[in-house]
This record gives sequence, structure tokens and C-alpha cells, in this order.
Amino acid sequence: MSATPENPASPENPVAARESTFAALRDQLHEAAATFAGGPDALEDILLGMVDDVDRAVREPLEIFPVCHHSPASALAMARRLREKQPKVVYLELCEDMAPLLTELRNCRLPVAVQAFASEVEGFPPEWAPLSVVAPITEASAEYQAIAYALDTPGVELVLVDRSSDHVFQWDSRGERAPEPAEEGTDGAGGADHETALHGEAVGVEIGDLRPRFAELEEHLLRHGKVRHWSEWWHQYVELPLGDGDHETYRQVMLLIGSLFRRLAPGDASRVRVDEDRERYMWTRMREHLAATGTDPEDCLYVCGAFHAASRVEEFGVHGTGTFEISPRSATTWQYGLIPSSHAAIEAQFGLAAGSVSIAATEWAKSLRRTRVRPYRLEGQAGTKKSRAKQTAVPAVSAVAAVPAATDKLSGFLRRPPVLDPLDEAELLGWSVDIVRAARRNGYLASTADAIAVFETSILLAGMRDRAKPTPYDFQDAAVTCIEKDAVPGRRDVRRLVEIMMGGDRIGQVGYDSLPPLARDVHDRLEPLGLKLQQRGVRRALLDMASRPELRACSDVLWMLRRLLPQGAARTVMGERGLGERSIQESWDLALGTHQRALIELGYEGVSIEQVLEQRLRRAAYAPQATAATVLEAVEDATLYLGGRRLADELGTRALEVLASERSVDGAPEVLRRVRRLLGYYRTSEPVLPPWIESFVKAGYAHYCTLLPTAFTDEDATVGQVAAMLGFLFSMESLALSLGCDRAQLELAVAQSHPEDPSKTALLWAAQVQLGTLSREQLRARCDELLANPLVVPAYPRYLSGFVHALEPVPGLADVVVEAVSNAFGRLPDAVLLPWLPTLISTLRSGAADLAPLLIREAGRIFPARLAALDAWVPPWRAPAPAPVRRAGRAAEEIRRGAALPAAYPAAFDAVAELLGCEDGWAPAAVPAAPAGVALLPAYPATCDAVAELLGCEDGWAPAGPPPAGGAALLSRHPESATALESLLANG
Repeated sequence: MSATPENPASPENPVAARESTFAALRDQLHEAAATFAGGPDALEDILLGMVDDVDRAVREPLEIFPVCHHSPASALAMARRLREKQPKVVYLELCEDMAPLLTELRNCRLPVAVQAFASEVEGFPPEWAPLSVVAPITEASAEYQAIAYALDTPGVELVLVDRSSDHVFQWDSRGERAPEPAEEGTDGAGGADHETALHGEAVGVEIGDLRPRFAELEEHLLRHGKVRHWSEWWHQYVELPLGDGDHETYRQVMLLIGSLFRRLAPGDASRVRVDEDRERYMWTRMREHLAATGTDPEDCLYVCGAFHAASRVEEFGVHGTGTFEISPRSATTWQYGLIPSSHAAIEAQFGLAAGSVSIAATEWAKSLRRTRVRPYRLEGQAGTKKSRAKQTAVPAVSAVAAVPAATDKLSGFLRRPPVLDPLDEAELLGWSVDIVRAARRNGYLASTADAIAVFETSILLAGMRDRAKPTPYDFQDAAVTCIEKDAVPGRRDVRRLVEIMMGGDRIGQVGYDSLPPLARDVHDRLEPLGLKLQQRGVRRALLDMASRPELRACSDVLWMLRRLLPQGAARTVMGERGLGERSIQESWDLALGTHQRALIELGYEGVSIEQVLEQRLRRAAYAPQATAATVLEAVEDATLYLGGRRLADELGTRALEVLASERSVDGAPEVLRRVRRLLGYYRTSEPVLPPWIESFVKAGYAHYCTLLPTAFTDEDATVGQVAAMLGFLFSMESLALSLGCDRAQLELAVAQSHPEDPSKTALLWAAQVQLGTLSREQLRARCDELLANPLVVPAYPRYLSGFVHALEPVPGLADVVVEAVSNAFGRLPDAVLLPWLPTLISTLRSGAADLAPLLIREAGRIFPARLAALDAWVPPWRAPAPAPVRRAGRAAEEIRRGAALPAAYPAAFDAVAELLGCEDGWAPAAVPAAPAGVALLPAYPATCDAVAELLGCEDGWAPAGPPPAGGAALLSRHPESATALESLLANG
């Protein structure tokens, strides 16, 4: 690696300038390389190259200010430099398309994140959607100091120069996405919670990502620094020494660290290319701005990460020679806004140690008190004190005063021994007392002795790690060692308690004025509730629409928010809403402040929640993977939340199209449930059914008839899906036939079905019973045959599973199913039943749990209700046939009427008796009267007249008296007609 930069900072003899400034440091590094490496080699090139990088950046006419993200030392140095230099233009390493949002920061409580969001993508792979980029901002950061100075100081321009959010994903597509840094120190913080997920799955961009990319280097630094993770090393060896340093020392040390990490970075070609392209992008934008405005580079300040400050690309500097062509953005439409952030979310996003950002915020406050530096804060910033003095315009600063001669500060800093801070016993003692108090409140059995032990152990650990003053990390380790037990008694462990005590997880909030129009509209419409919904936490809302009808509008908004926001944002405690159902009283638990990010992201999709809901329903219905069930769900939601028929009819037509294109039965159960609900709703609330649902029933009848034979034999189709198909066909049959369908389609489909699976075979038998091609007696006989066959008994639970599923299309078979289960328990021996019983239970539980209540109700109707009656109880299917009951005696003259005809044609009269539902049977032979069928004729004269009219007899009834009268006389005088009647009744 060459030690000479590609592009000198000064066009005039840069070698001589470098030798004059860092000559002593070069000689020392040359001697060190020769001593350690035994001669000139790559080590000398790296060490001298680092000096060249520092010298090059220091001599750049446009002052470069290197920073590290969320670093109190960087923020403190930035505040000092801004008050000294008073630049007129501040170039900031941040996505250039986020600039309009920065003025809204004054309405927020930090930390917050600037977000770019795109729900629909063009020019990117569809599976990447939605796209999201966030840039978190905290008060203890250099970028916030620069933003506050530029926005509140008249005459100062803030220019964002980093790649746009669109280019973040454009350049990401050229190679695999860079792996996220491994999170440090997760042993005490537990799993991810809501605070760590405030950024969602967004891609994080930060100013000053400064961490070794060479794993061996980081391991070496942690081991010799006697620390556990990188955040602790940075705090101990960079933050504390640079906290009180002057500007040039801070600047040169940060440039040296950036150059070191850059030159020792592994050869990841894609990541190096992206870093260099970002540097080319930023320098190109800065040169374009300087050329367009004519600003003197001496009046500008370039704030970027130390890694990028040590750049070696050709475009580096205002006199760079390279030309970089910036590609156009894609056609993706980006939405921008502010979302709440938190210290835990920042740590999780960028792989920092748990609690490190909170400790940095604490160190920032202590540094301000110690150094008395006045930081910059946006005027009216929520959560901060009002500024004492109003910012004035930038005064004219001479070039000589603005850019002093560069001097070598590195040599003295590197030779200086570390300054050991004296022990602050009062501070450490206060920490020890506070952590014991917090531990006792959280269930730990801590005492004063534990506070003393924590105090002494902190000093001991600091001494073992070569420092006189215990750091917050030393104190955290000591507290865990002395207080933590085998189990955590509460929700928080000791490590988390220390983090809370050191400042806690500060969570930001976006102010009302900075919210998108949709979020403001939601808060305005919920104003009648009288709750502070912008605050974090759960708020209980009680809605009594009977006494306050104006709350119905609030109820509508809450139900839509429940549909759109994550679970927990709007949770109903009491009340429900279904098709045709509305509660008169409701109770809600609302946490809109906690889920503010989700509400803000809704604002990227539309200006009202009704518009967003309609867009989402359309998107779900017209998605390539949409099924008939999902489209029907969209129809139901449109009817339930939006009302009206326009959208529901449109989506219903779409459901019809999707159903016609489906070739599987995976969604049949869901289709059946939703169509039943929609039919029930429209039949009770509309005068006529919508045309689309009539067409859906008609098309679904033909569709499922076509797929039924294949579904019975398809191994991928479950018995529940086939049962749902039959349920659709049988329950919608009357409506489908009235719309012009043919029942022969269903009969042919069932006749062509030949399943091999036992559960589907039982389902087919139930369908045949429903169609009338199989009687109940034949079904019972088949069940008996299954129990009598030892080879089939192990598969009998699967037959029962099919019978239970058959209750969906044929609920009238409940008594047969109860009989089948009872016969199994009654006939099978224990040796067979006991091993078979777990299989039966697991089969019914997994495959027919929702149908079990119907089976249980039928069993409760059949079985005796009391235990004492069980011994004498006889199952209905085993009870003997009822004995024939003799009919009451009749007058002799009535018995003798037509006696000759019934005796001559007994079959015909048996058929007539069966047709009329008479089960008394024939009278005993001892009675001298004709068979009892003759008694039907005078008992039912209208029926006899109808038979006489059918046979063409016009004689009428005989006069009253002993001779046979009525239809009996007609039949006795016309024996050929009696023969024809007998033949007609015998043939059905």
C-alpha cells in the first residue's frame, strides 16, 4: 500500500509541506517500523501512509471535521469549533433528500430518526418492498450540533451531501448487502423488546461509523485494553483523552484513527466500492455547490465520519481531479418523515453495546458541566431549556484567523502517558447506593453490605484494568458480580438496572406539528375522548355511544386503527364489531404514543385512514398471490369498516375472477365461512342480494363440482378442505339451483369420486346419504362391517374423523356419528381399544376440533342425563321395533265395508297405508272384519275421492246403509281399476 496519496491537497510542492509539518513523526514511525519489522516493508508503508492521510486532510482548504457517531467528545469539539470558526456553509454527511425534514426537529423530543420510506418500488426487486432508511439523531452527537447551528444562525446554509435514499438501495443491488455488525454485550440486556424495534427493518445510516473492520485488530485492542466490547474501549481510550483536548489535537487524532481503520480494513470489494463511491458523491456535490454559489472554501465546514475524512479517492478536495457521474434516481416514490427513536433502538441498529448510548448521554451532560461549553440547541426544541441568547448573524472572519497554520499535535499526543482521572469517591458511592436501592425495588435481597461490596469491587476492577477511576462499565460489572443471584426475581436484571440508573433508555417523540396529515387527523378525530394519546403508555378509553352518539365516529376510527396498526396500538377490551353488529358500549386500551412510528408510516400511504385502508384492501385483492379467500376477506373488511357498496362490489367481482382461476381447494374452508357470513348479512340488511354474490355462488357451485372428484383422490387435499367443498355445495344448493345450476352436476361429481383414504371414504358415504343414493341403514351396516374386520379396526379412527368432518356439509348425520363412536367403545376389546384410543383423540383434536361441540350436543341428547339411568338405558339403535298397536273397534257395518277388496288386494292397501304414514298393521285374523286398510277409506274421504277421480269413476258415494259405501263400493264394482291401482302403487 503506497504511502503517497493519489491526489495532493496542495498543488504546490506537497512533499516539502508534509515534511515540514510531520517530519518528526515520520522519523519516529520509520524507526518503529524498522525495529518491529526488521526493515522496510508493508508496516512502514502503512504507518507513513497514515501520516500522509492526516496531513492531506489537514491541508485541505475546505476544513474537514471528522466525527464518530453519537460521540460526546465529537459533539463537544463540534460545539467549540462552530463558535470559533462561525462557518457560513456546513456540509453534512447525511442523505441529501432528507434536508427538508431537519427544520421539523425543533418540534420533537430527541432522540428521533429522519426516515425515508417507500411502500411501492419501481426499479428494485419487488421482494425488497417496503424500503426504509433511517438516520437517528441524538442531542449528544456532532451532527445535531451542526444542524442546530445552521438552522438557527442567520446567514448559514446547511447542505446535505451524502447519497440519496434511493442510491442507498441502488448501490446495495450491486452486491450482497453488507452484514450488520455483531451486537456487543448482549448477555445482560435480554432479548429484543419494543424499544429496540422502534426502527423496524429500516436500513440505518449514521454519520461517522468508526469501528475496526479487521477482526484481529479489534480483538487485539479489546484484549490489551482489558475491556469487554468496542464501546467500552472507545469510551476509555478515545472519549476521555479527547474530551478536554484542543481542536487540532482532536482533529488529527480522529483522522489518524480513521486512516488506521481504513488501511487495515479487509478486502471486501463491494463494501470498499460503496465507501469510495460515497466519498466521490460527497466531494462532487460539494464542488458543485461551491461552483454554483461562489462560496469561499475557507468559510465552509465539512462534517463527516473519520473513516471518510481519510479518503484517498481522486475526487478528494476542492482541487480534486476525478470526475464522478451520479446516476439518476429510480422511479420509486419516496415519502419522508420523522419517527421516534430510542437509545436501545440505536444500539440494536448499529450493533453497539447495550447501554452505551445512554452512558454517552450521561457523559455529554457531565462534560458540559465540567467544560462550561455552551451547546447549540434548536429554538423551541421539546425537552430542552430555552436558549438564553438569540443567535446572531455570522460575522466576517478573515482567512488568516479562520485557518491557522497546521502544527503537529500527534507526536505529543502519542508520546503523552495516559492521564489517570482521580477517584471520585462521592460519585461512586452515590452509584453504589442507588443501584442497591433499585435492586431492592425490583425484588433483590440487597443490603448496605452489598453497596459496600459494589463500591470496593468497582475500585478493584478498575485497578486490574490499569485505571484509577472506575468507568460506568467497571461499575456495571461490579454490580452484577455482587448483587446478581441465580435467578432474576423481577423483569429486569442488575445489568439493565445499571443502564437505567446511568440515564435509562431515553425514547424520543415526534411533536404534533411534525406529524404527517394522517396522524394529525387521527388525533383530531379522537379528541372527544379527552385522552393524552401522544404520550407513551396505555390509555383506557370508555365509549358509551348510547348516551354520547358523537363517540360513534371515534369508534369507527378505533376499529380502523385496530385493523391497520400493530397489535397493542389499539386493543379492544369490551365490545365487538361484525357484519350487522355494533356495540353500544366499548372499552379500549390505546397506546398510540408508544406505536407512534407505525402511525407515522401510515401517513406515508395516504392522507386519511380510510384512504390507506382502501388502498391496502385493493392491494391485497389484486396481488398476484391473492386467493378467493383473501379477496373475500377484503370484501368483508370493506363492508365492515368503510361501509357502502362501491368497494365491496368491486372486490366481490374480483373474488369471482380469482375463484374461476384457482385449481386447488386449499382455501375452501375459509371461502365457505366468509360466503356464509356475507350471505347472512346481505339477506338481513339488503332487499336483494348483490349481483356479484349471486354470480359467486353460481360459479362456485360449478367450480367445486368440477374439482370434487380430483380432491377426493388428491393426497395434498385434506379431509377438511373436501368437507368444506361439500359444505359449500350442499348449503348453497338451493340458491344455486334457483340461479340456474343443475343438480345433476353434483350427483355426477359424487358418483365419479373414488377415494382411497379412510377419512375421505367416510366423507363420501355421508355425501351419498345426503343425496339419497345411500340409506342410513346401509351406512350403519358398513360401519358394522368395519368394526367386524380386524384388519380395518386400526384405521377406524380415520373413518370417524371423516364422519365428524361430514357434520359440516351434512349436520343431520350427528346421530349416526354418535352411534359409530359408541359402537366402537362397546364392541372393541380393551386390548384393541386402549392402544387405539390415543389415536382417536389426537385425530379428532387435530382434524375436527371445531366440529366437536355439535357432536357433544348430539351425544347429550341421546345419552341419559343421570348416572342412575345409565344401567337401564338402551341405545336407540338397539331398541326393538315398536309392537303393532291394535286400532280401536269400529261399528260392524263400517268394518264390513269393502272387506272383500282389501282381502283380494292386500299389497295395494299396504302401499296406500305406507303412503299415508299409517304403521298400525293388519288386524288379527280372529277379527271377522276386513284388513284395517279399509278403515282408511271412510276416515279419509277426500283421498278416496281423489283416487276415484284418478281412476275415472263417477259413481259417487253409495247411500248410507249396510251395503259398502264410498270408495270401497267403487273398488268392489271395478276390480280392473283396483288391479291398476295396485300396480301403480307397487311401482312407486
